[in-house]
This record gives sequence, C-alpha cells and structure tokens, in this order.
Amino acid sequence: MAGGPPSWLFEGQQEQALEHLMDMSREFNYGPGEIIFQEGQPAFGVYIISSGKVKLSKYGSTGKKQILKLLSAGEILGEKTMFDNEIYTAHAKTLEDTTLHFIERTAFLDYLQTHPAVSLRLIEKLCREIKGFQGKLVEIAYEDSNERLARLLLLLAKEYGEDTDQGLDLGIELSRADIAEIAGMTTETAIRTLSKFKDRGMITLDGSKIFIVNKEQLNKLAEPFLVVLKENLL
Repeated sequence: MAGGPPSWLFEGQQEQALEHLMDMSREFNYGPGEIIFQEGQPAFGVYIISSGKVKLSKYGSTGKKQILKLLSAGEILGEKTMFDNEIYTAHAKTLEDTTLHFIERTAFLDYLQTHPAVSLRLIEKLCREIKGFQGKLVEIAYEDSNERLARLLLLLAKEYGEDTDQGLDLGIELSRADIAEIAGMTTETAIRTLSKFKDRGMITLDGSKIFIVNKEQLNKLAEPFLVVLKENLL
C-alpha cells in the first residue's frame, strides 16, 4: 500500500494484508472541533487516524474534564472496547482537520486472529499505556504545577515541535483549558504557571501559540518521570 502501513501496529505486514485492512475500512473526514464519539455510546469498532490530531477526554463525577491523551496520524482510537463489546468510556474530539478510517469490531478481531504480530503489538500498546497512566496518577498526586506543566511542554515539543525564529514552536495549538486538562490542573493555575514561565524567560507566548526559548531551564523543572502523552511515544 502506498505510503506505508496506516499505523505502527501494522509495520511489517505484507502489502496484501494492508490492502485487505484498508478494503474493510470506511473513510471519514472531520473538521476542527468535531466529536468522533461520545462517552457512553455503543462501541462498534476502531478508528485509524490517517491525518490530523484528536484528543481523548473523560468527565469525572463532578463534571471536571481530563484529557487522557492526544493522538495523531498513524495511531488507533477506540481499541480498548474491542474485547468487551461495551460502550466508549471516553469521548474523542478533533483538534484540526482529521481523516479517519473506521473498521468494524468483528472485522478487526478477525484480522487480529489471522495476523498475530499485530495482536502482540496491540498488547504491547495497551501495557505501555497502563504504565503511562500509572505514572500520570503519581505525578498528579505528588508533583506541583511547575513540574507537571514543564514536563508537558517538553513532551509536546518532542512530539510535534518545530524550530522557528521565535524559539521551539510546540507545533500544536491547544487552548489554556486543554493544557490544564492534560496536566491535571485548573485553567487558572495553567495560565498563572505559563505566565511565570514567560517572566522567567523559559517560554514566549503569541496568542494560543507557545514557544520554548530556554529548554534547559524547563528540563531542570521537569525531573525524570515516566509520563506517556501518546501510546507509542518512546
């Protein structure tokens, strides 16, 4: 298939197997800010992201929202419901123009049975994600907003960053509320902490854009700690 496998899960698969995968999928196109699925909806299958970016979020019992992870091209969405035939436990929303390929549950499970290498990669992905969420729980429980936000900015820059004349552009535009929800803090705290970083000369702000200008100082704040922003982020 031209352009290589649609996701890292399918690396090493023969051309015929990849063509079969795409043949049983349906393409959907979304604009920025559109809902792909809602928490509580029946889960009928999985989505492979061909282009664009998606945020996966969950509401707590008090109505507070937490962004669980960000996903981009080559990643898979909705895989956790494949084996229990239940409902989506989070909601997915696009951050920009996004193209997805949807594969129905039964067809995807049949594909996993006939392609064990993909099954093993899926298990690896789920295990890595569990470890990442465990780290996130400890981070939120024991670390302050400075450390959490510094680490988040560095993770975003590592995954999406682009060097510019203004500094290291994060490469993804997130609202202050989105940043707060990923970092596990209030929007007010995120705004206050970003202003503090700006005053200390670590970042510059241009509307919703954030540029890192002193990566070394941010690294000093963000001591080594296992946090996963994306399931295949090494």
